[in-house]
Amino acid sequence: MSALKTVRGLVEAGLVKEESGLDAVAEKYAISITPAVLALIDPNDPNDPIARQYVPAPEELVTTAEERADPIGDLTHSPVEGIVHRYPDRVLLKAVHVCPVYCRFCFRREMVGPQGLGTLTAGELDAAIAYIAAHEEIWEVILTGGDPLVLSPRRLHVIMEKLAGIAHVKVVRFHTRVPVVEPERIDAEMVEALTASGKTTYLAVHANHPRELTALARTGFDLLIAGGVVLISQSVLLAGVNDDAETLAALMRGFVENRIRPYYLHHPDLAPGTGHFRVSIEDGQRLVTALRGRISGLCQPTYVLDIPGGHGKADIGAAALVGSDGCFTVRDWQGGEHAYPPVGD
Repeated sequence: MSALKTVRGLVEAGLVKEESGLDAVAEKYAISITPAVLALIDPNDPNDPIARQYVPAPEELVTTAEERADPIGDLTHSPVEGIVHRYPDRVLLKAVHVCPVYCRFCFRREMVGPQGLGTLTAGELDAAIAYIAAHEEIWEVILTGGDPLVLSPRRLHVIMEKLAGIAHVKVVRFHTRVPVVEPERIDAEMVEALTASGKTTYLAVHANHPRELTALARTGFDLLIAGGVVLISQSVLLAGVNDDAETLAALMRGFVENRIRPYYLHHPDLAPGTGHFRVSIEDGQRLVTALRGRISGLCQPTYVLDIPGGHGKADIGAAALVGSDGCFTVRDWQGGEHAYPPVGD
């Protein structure tokens, strides 16, 4: 069975109604639901938290004033194609802009998909690697996209071998949905391709609901860990998916039980058509506080906001300040202050 990539396919699978009116959404944003994800969706539950993440909705055509095509400012910090150099000691390497699934809340939704920025050419990849080699302050390379694990093991091995030749790069990190949404891709060949001599490999597993941590996903986690890959987590706080303490607690415990260290819980970014997923910072802070008293310290993620405009991440568990107008002022890592609008503005 192949992934569902059309509105017609969603109708035939019983995920949306014939008269759903989603053709306009499909024309604007890519759709893909893998068999592993489809198996998790309860088509009889109109509020199913798995479906909400992957099945398109008419609300995606509603863009509010504060939303932006590049909400975290990737392009502001892109010195060459495929590189984002926002912080001194690390860069993003965006080798590919396609994914096995397309999350409806994706902050790069204007850049990914069949009509997105595509895959780096051989020349563009060489230029990106040359940039990394020329900047000795770069200690960590983070492969993201798109989803880097849609690349074949052969192509991933080529990238890792190129990075292996750069002495000042010590850590390579992958951000991916693949172990959860396409677990069959995680095999011995893939695991071997993710490692290189002299480098420590981390892999950030993106999951937002405890039901995503299936038995097949766990098999992949075990293979990765046995192959020397360190696992960390990445989740997004999403209205209607995980914006309650019980669900978040179960998700974080699930990570720890699978030897995945909870890392980031992201506040939703201001991507176009994603307002129906956003929660307020106040509600997010209350949930994080509830977790502290409810579950082990091993299970605590860092609640972060990517400051719009490319100013980097801020820990907003308790650090944000509220102005008299209800708007948050968030401090970036260099001490600058930035206004952040409340939900509904």
